Amino acid sequence: MASFVTEVLASSGKLEKEDLSCKISKLSRKVEDTKEEVCEMINKKYNDFLPSLQGSEELMLQVDEVSKEMDVLTNCIETEVQQNVHVAVAEYAKLKQQLEKNTVIITMLGHLKEFHSAMEESNKALQDKKYVAKATVDSLKSWKTSQLPLLSALSSELTMQRENLIYHLGDEWKRLVIWRLPSSKEPADLKSFLKVELNLSHSCSKDEEPGPPAVLCSVLQALAIQGDLQHKIKLFSQVLLKNMLKPLVMFPSLSVRVTEQQEKGTVLALQSLEESQEERSTPSQVYSKLLLVLTTLHSHLLDVSIGDKKLSAIMGELIWEEISRCIIHECLLYSIPNNSSQLDKYSTVIKETEEFEKSLKEMEYLQGDSTDLLKYSQDVNCHFARKKCKDVIVAARKLMTSEMHNTVKITPDYKLRLPKLPAPASEQKVMQESRKDGVTMENSKQLSAWSLCLPACRISESVQQLMELALNTLCESVGSSTQCALQLFFTVRNVFQLFDDVVPTYHKENLLKFPHLAAIQHNNCMYLAHHLLTLGHHFRAHLPPLISEGVSTFVDMVPGFRKLGAQCFLAQMHVQRAELLERLSTAHNFCNLDDEDNYIAANKAVRQVIHQLKQLGTVWQDVLPVGIYCKAMGNLLNTAITEVIAKIMMLEDISSEDGEHLHTLCQPLIEEGPLVFIPLAEENKNRKYQEEVPLYVRKWSTFKELVIVLRANLQEIVDRWADGKGPLAVEFSSSEVKNLIRALFQNTERRAVALTKIK
Repeated sequence: MASFVTEVLASSGKLEKEDLSCKISKLSRKVEDTKEEVCEMINKKYNDFLPSLQGSEELMLQVDEVSKEMDVLTNCIETEVQQNVHVAVAEYAKLKQQLEKNTVIITMLGHLKEFHSAMEESNKALQDKKYVAKATVDSLKSWKTSQLPLLSALSSELTMQRENLIYHLGDEWKRLVIWRLPSSKEPADLKSFLKVELNLSHSCSKDEEPGPPAVLCSVLQALAIQGDLQHKIKLFSQVLLKNMLKPLVMFPSLSVRVTEQQEKGTVLALQSLEESQEERSTPSQVYSKLLLVLTTLHSHLLDVSIGDKKLSAIMGELIWEEISRCIIHECLLYSIPNNSSQLDKYSTVIKETEEFEKSLKEMEYLQGDSTDLLKYSQDVNCHFARKKCKDVIVAARKLMTSEMHNTVKITPDYKLRLPKLPAPASEQKVMQESRKDGVTMENSKQLSAWSLCLPACRISESVQQLMELALNTLCESVGSSTQCALQLFFTVRNVFQLFDDVVPTYHKENLLKFPHLAAIQHNNCMYLAHHLLTLGHHFRAHLPPLISEGVSTFVDMVPGFRKLGAQCFLAQMHVQRAELLERLSTAHNFCNLDDEDNYIAANKAVRQVIHQLKQLGTVWQDVLPVGIYCKAMGNLLNTAITEVIAKIMMLEDISSEDGEHLHTLCQPLIEEGPLVFIPLAEENKNRKYQEEVPLYVRKWSTFKELVIVLRANLQEIVDRWADGKGPLAVEFSSSEVKNLIRALFQNTERRAVALTKIK
């Protein structure tokens, strides 16, 4: 070995360099030694001859010349030595450069041998399906930064080998994990999902330990080394989510069947449960189906360590967010109870969710302590309140936009079906102390049984249902958590505010077009306002302190509802009043009734007014409260007769024939006017209100006096005036009576006398 090393070093010039250095050193020492000897010799001779030479100048000059010659000799010797040193250094640098080049060549030859061996091992590993060993070949890593053309060619060869490996790994993956999927053109329905099948090939001997096959493990680890595993698992997880996991959540009739087949291996196939008629799967059903799939995948595919984590953990990171969101929106959302009495039973769902996540953590699909899925199930109170609020608003809006003409009769003894709630502790204490002390809380004078009761009327059936919906929602808030109770309470307030916004807008045209609906809307608003007065008080003591000590009332909404009802009915009254005046405008101001056409037009106008009032009386009968009905009909009749009075009083000349015609025209109003007051369906009960017409028609007595005056003579008019104390004086001023006399009678002495008596 030593001779070989010596030969190699000699061939590289290392020994020559060492010999040259030695020669230079020896030559330098020899020059120095020679110089020292010459100097000693000269000094010796000089010392020997110095005494005899003292005083001889010629001899001294010779000595100086000898010294100069010695100095020249010394300089020549030094110059020659320096030239030899420079030549030696240049030769040394050249030999060093050759040594470095030879060293690189030797290193490259070593790498080439290493690369050749690695390629042979790699090809053998690929043939033996030892993919991990194949994937770890990276011979050029330490010298790939070199610019040699040879290295570029080797790098290309290594790239080809890597691509070949990835191709083989892909083939192995397709052979070990086989999907059978429906056509992309088929709709994503239950029928198409029944074609989904996943085949996990065993490819192992019978003696192999349980778990993923060794070949599969090798393939997965090799893919990880090559950096292609993440892409493969991502594609696999997307197909798994779309075609197996999500359908199992969304379709209750779908289940998964796992079979072991000798040729195919483990097969997961979707199947239909024909006996299932449910619209949604329960959480326990969803969890069991998903666990069956994920457990099978873990046992036969994902229980492989990749670096410092399991492949199941990588899969979990890819699918968990989407599958948990699907479980929440397609399953847990619909499992939220519809009423608070079922909330206690929901603890079963929470426990099932915890067990589901625990199983996933054991298989390392999940990391960490808490997830959105578990948080969602644990926040059932908030979700219940949110769902309940949404359902209440949707139901309320549906009622508000339904037909209003379907009505129910409300009588004074009508009461809301309020729930029986336990008396608050403070009230119980007061009652106990009162009984103990024998104190009676009753007053000697009692209010009427009908005090603070709604008058008989008709309201929309939908409004009654709306109030029941509000009551049920408030009942749900009793005993709920503070947050839940807050949401439910304010949802009820939102329902009533929504009524104020939706109903007048949605039914706007019909409320103006149909007087029947306007009356019903008036009653609806008064009905809601009436019950809002005490609704909050009934529940106040049973709500959380945050509500009961502050906003547990609906009284602030009462004026708004009363105003809403009044505005709606007044708008209809304006429409009816305008129609009455329009009909009377066709009467040609009741003048020149001798003309047949004028009389016919006036008579028609009066008949139309009576007909309109009778129609309204029938439409509003048994709908409006009696008091509102009589005031409304009285107001409209008063509008009609006030207009007739004004038109007659404007006439400056009324002949006896015109007076007779006017009397005839007005008589139907006097006779049939009271008959429009029919607030009740029982005819015999309406006579009372027909007799009280003067109470509701302010100008009724004035109109009757005018009709009498139209047919009376001068003396009868003077008698009814009775010096300003008669019935005529009560209804008309003296100037109005005088104008009537001047219009009805010609200018005679008798008329002049009569006029003097009207003071």
